[in-house]
Amino acid sequence: MADSKHEVERKYEATPETRLPDLTRAAGVSAVVHRGLSELDAVYYDTDTFRLAADSLTLRRRTGGDDAGWHLKIPVSAGVRDEIQAPLTDTLPPDLGALLRSRVRNTPVAPVVRILSARDVHHLLDEDGALLAELSIDEVLAERLTGKGQGVTSAWTEMEVELADDGDPALLDAVERRLRKAGIRPSAAPSKLARALAETAPEKRAKVRRPAAPRTAGDHVLAYVRRQVTALVELDPAVRRDLPDSVHRMRVATRRLRSAFRTYRKILDRTVTDPLREELKWLAAELGVDRDQEVLDARLRSDVAGLPAPLLLGPVKARLQLTSVARRTGSRRRVTSVLDTERYLALLDSLDALLADPPLRPAAARTPRDALPRAVLRDYERLATRVGHALEQPPGEDRDVAMHEARKAAKRVRYAAEAARPALGKPAKKFAQRMKSVQSVLGDHQDSVLARNVLRTLGAQAHGAGESAFTWGLLYGREEAAAAARERELPGTWARASRPGLRAALKG
Repeated sequence: MADSKHEVERKYEATPETRLPDLTRAAGVSAVVHRGLSELDAVYYDTDTFRLAADSLTLRRRTGGDDAGWHLKIPVSAGVRDEIQAPLTDTLPPDLGALLRSRVRNTPVAPVVRILSARDVHHLLDEDGALLAELSIDEVLAERLTGKGQGVTSAWTEMEVELADDGDPALLDAVERRLRKAGIRPSAAPSKLARALAETAPEKRAKVRRPAAPRTAGDHVLAYVRRQVTALVELDPAVRRDLPDSVHRMRVATRRLRSAFRTYRKILDRTVTDPLREELKWLAAELGVDRDQEVLDARLRSDVAGLPAPLLLGPVKARLQLTSVARRTGSRRRVTSVLDTERYLALLDSLDALLADPPLRPAAARTPRDALPRAVLRDYERLATRVGHALEQPPGEDRDVAMHEARKAAKRVRYAAEAARPALGKPAKKFAQRMKSVQSVLGDHQDSVLARNVLRTLGAQAHGAGESAFTWGLLYGREEAAAAARERELPGTWARASRPGLRAALKG
């Protein structure tokens, strides 16, 4: 199993003659200890189209130093990456290969650059001798291993300052001030690999052109679709690593895509997007197994924690914990297995193909203020019908189902407004916020419906095991009351969210 850590570092230009300034004058640094020299030999891997480098991912196999092995670095933010390490083997470890799958799909990775580094290491320590950061000066030799530039080499010197685990990023600012004062400047290259690829290219690369600012309705819809597809791809490794909120965010991206394809069907051809909507529905359902368990577990734990001790009759917390672990373990296995299917990879390929050759309809050429509000308000009218239907139902199962259908419609109109926001500005933002308030009431109601189903099961299991079912029945009653409160709240929330003036503002 691969290990992971948060890497926070900064790179600087240097020369063989570069000398360190007195870094004990940087706030918090009490001593700088020379840790000696090491020789590092790293081979970097990518596809033949440099798919990983395009997304600033780095995959290498390195020998030498105290962390020999396979390293995958995934960007988190500027100067911050997650580094996942695996033992030194001849072939790429499957755990790391899985984290690359959403980028490379079925394309193999192969060596593209070899980098040799003579590393001079210094440790920055606090007054107790604890490590604050590691500073290294690297003499680098890079060689291109593939493509037209095969055999081309480049050499340079650079400095790295990497924050210790759980260190304060303010330390890097303090160190950088001392380095700048000594004339040492930040590196223009984000990584050794990026610099090696740039400097060993046989000819200058054409400048990457940024997409033109959206002008038409089609431009805006495609920009929104592109953001959601990017989110899907980027969240894939996070889901595989079980990072917090990753499944939820990935599921939301699939829902936003489905919503965009349906809402803006007069802009994107349905004969192309309808099959994609069905596949996205499948993926969202698979992700939902894990996400729904996560939400439900949190709600039930909160319910139990809110009860006074005298009302907890029997092993309530233990039974809830065992049930939660069993459900989550099964759902986690299911999610990761889905991400390894050919069906999922084919969906990603199809989304890429849509963006490469968009199936635009004539309405895509219209101005955003003409086409986008019409689409959003069509969804709004659909929501209004469903909310009205839900409010007409007597309390019970039919109302529960109607409110769930209204909830799904509220999500769709909210996502439609969010997609239109870059073009329509504040009116779309306010419209989306109002729809979110409706969605929240309906969502809390649905969560209560699901919680009651589980509480009924837990009560039956407790009774069958000879335990008291009192607490489960009490919690069921509380959830029933919570649902009734949301039902009473809905008319007022809907009235506030559906003010006529808001629709006029959206139309512009």
